[in-house]
Amino acid sequence: MIIAIASDHAGFVAKEQIKDLLLKLSIEVKDFGCFSNESVDYPNFGSALASSISNGQYQRGILICGTGIGMSIVANKFPGVRAALCHNEFTAQACREHNDANILVMGARTLDEQQMEQIVKIWLETPFAGGRHANRLKLISEIEEKLNK
Repeated sequence: MIIAIASDHAGFVAKEQIKDLLLKLSIEVKDFGCFSNESVDYPNFGSALASSISNGQYQRGILICGTGIGMSIVANKFPGVRAALCHNEFTAQACREHNDANILVMGARTLDEQQMEQIVKIWLETPFAGGRHANRLKLISEIEEKLNK
């Protein structure tokens, strides 16, 4: 599995820490930036990663900014993207089980390193439950198709 990852300047240090975690877990990483803590515009990095998920180049990704809100908004503009802003272990598990979230979004200013690592591990390990949740994803896809015509 290859995980795409990106951040803005506020999430840069956290992104580097999460990259290290992924590599320790023997997971390949594609880094879309940013590459320092110098101020940047998060939509540029969030859209690059989300586009790669939307077009099928990568299956899953992680976005990090100050709160996670901006990256979530950007990522969810792309067809087929289900970006979930997670604040704790429960939301990480639920977004995978119920929503088959393909992008994990976190806030570097709202979570500490240990919390982020736990969220990532749970998000990676939790499978999609299917069943009634699959029908809900189908409904979301239908809405998306209708709006993108």
